[in-house]
Amino acid sequence: MIAENATYQTLGEIENLIRAFEDCTLPRSEWTHPAHLTVALWYLTHYSETEATNCIRNHIQRYNSTKGIKTTKDSGYHETITLFWICIISQYLATKSNEEVLDLTNGIIENYANKNLPFEYYSHDLLMSWSARTNWVEPDLKPL
Repeated sequence: MIAENATYQTLGEIENLIRAFEDCTLPRSEWTHPAHLTVALWYLTHYSETEATNCIRNHIQRYNSTKGIKTTKDSGYHETITLFWICIISQYLATKSNEEVLDLTNGIIENYANKNLPFEYYSHDLLMSWSARTNWVEPDLKPL
């Protein structure tokens, strides 16, 4: 699949990642920040934002379940982080027109490689809280 700082060369590489993610055959070691961004961008370019959000949420939770990743106070699915990135990617897509999915995906990975970006919007304590893990919580440092 794609390394942490690599780019996709073909649309087929992206499609293979999506397929492996959806059928839960993607190795956990390949479920990286760029893979998360790729999946979210894929759904946001193929469905309405509401449908994409539901797909992203449900598929991540299903993937985690099949890989034995439990949601605890320190790990697993995180609702606020998921919705944060959906918002960031949606804002990114709103600035683009007529770009191919391959270019959009490589652009999102290049522009948002910093997986710690949410901490520019959220204090550590708030973002790492159980409430933020299980429900959407508004940023407390600056608005989205």
